[in-house]
Amino acid sequence: MQSCEISADSTDDPLSSGLRRKRQPRIVVIGAGLAGLSAAKALLDSGFTDVTILEATDRIGGRVQSVKLGHATFELGATWIHGSHGNPVYHLAEDNGLLEETTDGERSVGRISLYSKNGVAYHLTNNGQRIPKDVVEEFSDLYNEVYNLTQEFFQRGKPVNAESQNSVGVFTRDVVRKRVKADPDDTEAVKRLKLAMIQQYLKVESCESSSHSMDEVSLSEFGEWTEIPGAHHIIPCGFIKIVEILARSIPESVIQLRKPVKCIHWNQSVSKEIERVADHNSDLPEEDKGSDVFVECEDCEFIPADHVIVTVSLGVLKKRHESLFHPRLPEEKVMAIEKLGINTTDKIFLEFEEPFWSSECNSIQFVWEDEAESESLTYPEELWYKKICSFDVLYPPERYGHVLSGWICGEEALIMEKCDDETVAETCTEMLRKFTGNPNIPKPRRILRSSWGSNPNFRGSYSYTQVGSSGADVEKLAKPLPYAESSKTAPMQVMFSGEATHRKYYSTTHGAVLSGQREAAHLIEMYQDLLQ
Repeated sequence: MQSCEISADSTDDPLSSGLRRKRQPRIVVIGAGLAGLSAAKALLDSGFTDVTILEATDRIGGRVQSVKLGHATFELGATWIHGSHGNPVYHLAEDNGLLEETTDGERSVGRISLYSKNGVAYHLTNNGQRIPKDVVEEFSDLYNEVYNLTQEFFQRGKPVNAESQNSVGVFTRDVVRKRVKADPDDTEAVKRLKLAMIQQYLKVESCESSSHSMDEVSLSEFGEWTEIPGAHHIIPCGFIKIVEILARSIPESVIQLRKPVKCIHWNQSVSKEIERVADHNSDLPEEDKGSDVFVECEDCEFIPADHVIVTVSLGVLKKRHESLFHPRLPEEKVMAIEKLGINTTDKIFLEFEEPFWSSECNSIQFVWEDEAESESLTYPEELWYKKICSFDVLYPPERYGHVLSGWICGEEALIMEKCDDETVAETCTEMLRKFTGNPNIPKPRRILRSSWGSNPNFRGSYSYTQVGSSGADVEKLAKPLPYAESSKTAPMQVMFSGEATHRKYYSTTHGAVLSGQREAAHLIEMYQDLLQ
């Protein structure tokens, strides 16, 4: 049986005196994603010397995962820099020359879409027919008009009526459907196509929101998510370069890979037990025995800390919050974790020897005509593929080759993750043959796909405001422990960062970076006298 050990602190800080100030504060950051690295970098740059990052996996980056195949780099996780003005991720990329090869199609102004701005999106039906371009444009204008209405409930404080069930999906489907049916200029055939397109557009929206369905996204809160002005950018050499830039100034000894955390013992919850164990550990300094926080790792090591910054995903918190914290989290924080939403958005990259699509085609959008009157976007397990909303053409081909990038989200993404590569490649090929009406499309030469939902270290892609939640829940999730108003013990023992903790920029890479910097700023302010 593996025996547990207590990590000894070997850093004496001559800057201060007294039992609690013989050393600098010990800060443990859990997670080496954008939030964790940003927090650690800010702390080290400000003069903190006792910082440790514990990362459960064998790599840094978290939900940034760039995979190089041949000469091309494919993003399994974060893909876009959303906006430029004041965006810390944009400035890191720009200052380090990462955007020099970004094409015009990878520099999109306005609302981001899942596909390149170059060329034309082909909306194809399951009967192998392409929907006329003018019909698509008319529907797109209508959908975007209704989308703008969904923003107004939060931004203008408009009341939500009971019919919408406070759901973006229910509201959008109902309003668009009524307007389509009431249009006197469309034939019944065109109306039916537009009604079927509602579901396809909502699938795209679900992938962008990382929700199972837009029915689960809160209408009253949807408009609080704030878009940073400026273009959206792709980093051709890989988003992982941002991670590497953040990690560049962090000493290798600070980051411990393959170091999963079992439990965070806070508020001196295990001090007596630690002292008992420490009696047999002569290397443990006296001041460590009464530490406010101990991080218990899966390898049985206990790491003493004054502050722990938790950057794990909302998905991990939903699954593990009861066992990850001792004592358990306050009910207010548990409720916030349960109310807020996170689900899975996965990508499926298919590489072909030659393109079967035309040079003007930038994406293939799947419109199922039998879904014209559908209410639900949940499918039986064997029909998981119906949740694939589209395949984008990666551009330029000189960089990527002939590659399509498919999108799937929600529970169906989890089913896809359970399938083997051969099954997914075959299923996607059959879909493409069906919708293009071309039975001769060959199977792809290679497939690459993500699996964020079933990965126990992430359990989802990114967060959203679920029906029943609000921005106030994001604030509660970010609130450090113990609560200052209810405790006389040391403040900010356990702190929280990550994209899900940023009220305006949840779901984004800049939200993650800013949340890490936010928590570091709290500690820098607390210890400003020590750091001078």
